Amino acid sequence: MTTSPVPDLADVLAARQRIAPYLRATALFRYPALDAMTGAQVWVKHENHQPVGAFKVRGGVNLVCQLGADERRRGVITASTGNHGQSVAYAADLFGVRAVICVPEQANPVKVESMQALGAEVVHYGRDFDEAREHCEKQATEHGYRYIHSGNEPSLIAGVATCTVEILEAQPDTEVIVVPVGGGSGAAGACVVAQAVRPSIEVIGVQSEAAPAAYRSWQAGTLVEDTTSTFAEGLATRTAFELPQRILRDRLDDFVLVAEDALKAATRVMIEKTRNLVEPAGAAALAAVLDAPQRFAGRKVAIVCSGGNISPAQLAALWPRDPV
Repeated sequence: MTTSPVPDLADVLAARQRIAPYLRATALFRYPALDAMTGAQVWVKHENHQPVGAFKVRGGVNLVCQLGADERRRGVITASTGNHGQSVAYAADLFGVRAVICVPEQANPVKVESMQALGAEVVHYGRDFDEAREHCEKQATEHGYRYIHSGNEPSLIAGVATCTVEILEAQPDTEVIVVPVGGGSGAAGACVVAQAVRPSIEVIGVQSEAAPAAYRSWQAGTLVEDTTSTFAEGLATRTAFELPQRILRDRLDDFVLVAEDALKAATRVMIEKTRNLVEPAGAAALAAVLDAPQRFAGRKVAIVCSGGNISPAQLAALWPRDPV
């Protein structure tokens, strides 16, 4: 059991200063078409505009820039379905640190190519994230790498929480923030900032029905395992993470599951209505709002578009050709 401390607003603001030389604030745009579909004022936080196309890069830069000389010499290793790995690879490239990323055998090729282009060594292992993670942890012990857990790292959570700071600076009257959940670092970071800035802000986490480990862990108050059969690999975590769960149990207002068909529909809507390329996990927050418009009607809602790294195969599957 980890004893990692929960980051606070001071940690988030310090993270913001550290990452500012390397990452710009991302856009927060409102789309009338989404307003019309939901009955809410919907603002999209475009983390798909990050250099690696996903929000996790905030955490990677914040963590790697703080590594000591010995940790940098030893190099870092992590496990990922893609976006966390890109985050670590990007930060390692910035600061001249060797990075090894363990990914599932069927990892999204767009994300794998990005990690390799950033100079990381990519190791394919296992059928899902958790098998890749278990292999990663063994490699860290055998080779002496600095292991970067994808959730139980206060610096990662403080880094990704800077996304919520930017939302509230751009739209201080935001009433609801909806965040996709895989491991839960993004939602945990949103909770840390919202509670410190204005506790009345409602933070809602969203996960797929086909990969509900974090949701079920939040409900049960203990870490549980579940299936990872979702096509949204950014949400596919078989085991929940202790530190994000500790924060979510204490501060998350609600947690919802969305069906796979709803994720696919929301991905199409995001692409068509916002003219942005988004991956399925990046559309999860919109899926939750579209699923329950009565809950959000008339409210000022920020949805986090967590990433845009959709593969050509995933994109083609959203609009299958009609048989001739």
